[in-house]
Amino acid sequence: MKTGGKGPGSKGAGGKGTGSKGTGNASRGGKPPSAGAPRGKRPSHDARRRAAARPAGSEERVQRPVRPRPVEEAPKPTRAQVKAETAQVLSTGVQQLVVTPDENEMRIDRFLEARFPQLSFSHIQRIVRKGELRVDGKRADSKDRLTEGQTVRIPPNKPAGLAVQGGSGTTRHVDQMLEALTAKDGQKPRLVHRLDKDTAGCLVIAKSRFAAATLAKTFRSRSARKVYWALVVGVPRVRQGRISTYLAREEAYDGDQRMAVAKHGEDGAMHAVTYYAVVETAAQKLAWLSLKPVTGRTHQLRAHTTHIGHPIIGDPKYFNIQNWELPGGIQNKLHLLARRIVLPHPRGKGTIDVSAPLPPHMRQSWNLLGFDDAPYDPIVEAPDE
Repeated sequence: MKTGGKGPGSKGAGGKGTGSKGTGNASRGGKPPSAGAPRGKRPSHDARRRAAARPAGSEERVQRPVRPRPVEEAPKPTRAQVKAETAQVLSTGVQQLVVTPDENEMRIDRFLEARFPQLSFSHIQRIVRKGELRVDGKRADSKDRLTEGQTVRIPPNKPAGLAVQGGSGTTRHVDQMLEALTAKDGQKPRLVHRLDKDTAGCLVIAKSRFAAATLAKTFRSRSARKVYWALVVGVPRVRQGRISTYLAREEAYDGDQRMAVAKHGEDGAMHAVTYYAVVETAAQKLAWLSLKPVTGRTHQLRAHTTHIGHPIIGDPKYFNIQNWELPGGIQNKLHLLARRIVLPHPRGKGTIDVSAPLPPHMRQSWNLLGFDDAPYDPIVEAPDE
């Protein structure tokens, strides 16, 4: 037998046998190619590193381009939101309301009823009749129909909680806001009279020096007629009467200053006269009063109602009944409204006659107690002296 033949053993030693083939592949240190990898192309170093870091059985994620989200349009306000916003109009000053598509062809009185549910029908008719409400700058009738896009001007009203003038610790007040209404000729609107900070309602502001001087004389001569509404504790025994006292400023135990009933001749004592009438009552526990101050002393109505034993609900200064519980549903805020003011026009152009609606907290109380504010004020024709 020849030793260099073609048997399997000889192939393993130096030829092309099976054993030498397997040994040769292992000696190179390479890995068999994967089933899915293309032949002849070796993965890059980064690719091999990422593959080694991935858990078994996982696949490399392909990053897809991020599609920009479509810009969403702002949602249209609901009817409740529209009512809430327009309810604030009456407590912030003159405002312009734009008629919406849903309000197209709506009558003016229906438009006001929908936007201002707290207004009585008689009050709506009054402000339209007197020209206080304007549509695109022109007077309108309550039966006129509105067109989408028209502008409706709403008359102003001072809200409760807003001071008329500045003072100690008061940085936000009406007088400060008037700076923004300065005319081109430099004339700034001027206050003619004042309301307490917590009293809502009608406030007269003059647009010129002449108007301010003329209206100030009107108030000094007591030619301006003012009517207030209040909710008081208890029911006065005399349903309609006259309160006449002297009032003087006194310092309370807490350092705050109040007006107190004084005697004639006492230091700082000034005469104060108020007419009142009971409009409606609630179980003999609460009464709606219509008040007409003849004089204009500081806190006159609040001091006078307390003097006759019927303080105003929510009055932080003059409410003096101990252990009295506020009825459920009634807010502990001053229930006093400067309801109406009537005075001659400063240039002789007839009479200025404006009314203010109930502020939200009083409207809530009126609704709870079943009071109807549509009837007229019973003491409008009370004597001026």
